[in-house]
Amino acid sequence: MRIAVASDHAGYEFKCELRRELERLGHEVEDFGTDSSESCDYPDFGIPAAQSAANGETDRAILACTNGIGMSMLANRIPGARAALVYSERTAAMTRNHHDSNVLCIGAGEFPSEDLLKWVRIWLEEEFEGGRHARRIGKFESLP
Repeated sequence: MRIAVASDHAGYEFKCELRRELERLGHEVEDFGTDSSESCDYPDFGIPAAQSAANGETDRAILACTNGIGMSMLANRIPGARAALVYSERTAAMTRNHHDSNVLCIGAGEFPSEDLLKWVRIWLEEEFEGGRHARRIGKFESLP
């Protein structure tokens, strides 16, 4: 799978760890930055990464910042991006099973990296169930 990754300064160290894990799992990673822990603006990196998943240049995107909220808010403004902020194994699975998310948002300052990486692996492995969930997604995907 081709996966975009991006972070702000607070998510930078986790993004580096994430990139290594994704490559170890055999995924192709496109890194949209940032490239250091120097203070920066998360939209500068999150927007192009989320756009790459929304327009099919990458299969999915994973965005990290301190709490994941800002990245989630910006990604959900991009047509075709279905971003989800996860905080447990269950939410990581459900966002794929029921919501067909293509952008995962991570709060790198909120949880241990071992937990975050476990949630990423779950999110990558889970499938969309379709059916009634597809109908529900269609109701908001059609919004202007």
